[in-house]
Amino acid sequence: MDIYAFGPIAAVLDAAYGAMTWLAAALEPLTGSAAAAAAVVAVTILVRVALVPVGISQARAEQTRARLAPRLRALHTRHRKDPERLQRETMNLYREENTSPFAGCMPVLLQAPIVGVLYTLFLRTEIAGHANALLSQDLWGATLGTGLVHMLFAGPFSMPTLLVSGGLLAIMLAVAETSRRAFRPVAVDDSPLASPGMVRVMGGLHYLTAVFAVFVPLAAALYLAVTVSWTLVQRVVLRRRFPLPTSAC
Repeated sequence: MDIYAFGPIAAVLDAAYGAMTWLAAALEPLTGSAAAAAAVVAVTILVRVALVPVGISQARAEQTRARLAPRLRALHTRHRKDPERLQRETMNLYREENTSPFAGCMPVLLQAPIVGVLYTLFLRTEIAGHANALLSQDLWGATLGTGLVHMLFAGPFSMPTLLVSGGLLAIMLAVAETSRRAFRPVAVDDSPLASPGMVRVMGGLHYLTAVFAVFVPLAAALYLAVTVSWTLVQRVVLRRRFPLPTSAC
């Protein structure tokens, strides 16, 4: 059974296809053959603008968690031998402050369906029973429907695809390294987050987007490169607006 032929899913994909082709046609006088890629960038920016309020809430939550760090340290000291009590008291503290240790996951969760739709739009030869013209669109000669790994292992080899994909990957790696250095998580002494192993794991998470990008079509990789760049700039701006306590920086 083809899940993409299921009525509701096919309708969503067809609507997304229609919106993407319309936007590409509207941008073509300005961007020429890169119209579909420009449409992907425009969609990314629209999504990120819509998520600005979520980013503000995330920055406030991060500021609150940093402010709570001394109280969390006290809880760990007081209840380190009673993990259940420690977890209960920690969650009560977060609840009293109207925040959550998982507040930072919201932007990722909200964008996941959009990345999934873009992935599908530039992967399937047919959308809702008709030919998918987006697959023939390109960015500087690199076909938007081809991913780096697919090109390298399944062919045919394309130098433009290698160069464009490599450029996007370099952007994502640079953003990941900058984010890792600039936005280290605030850990509580003696907590699992404070262990060297967990610090390395948390640092490695910044690079997951780049790893994911090598497997998806170029259009989805373009979306990811733009969105991580936007996220870095937004976090820098919001960190100035909602600075962390000096002791937590």
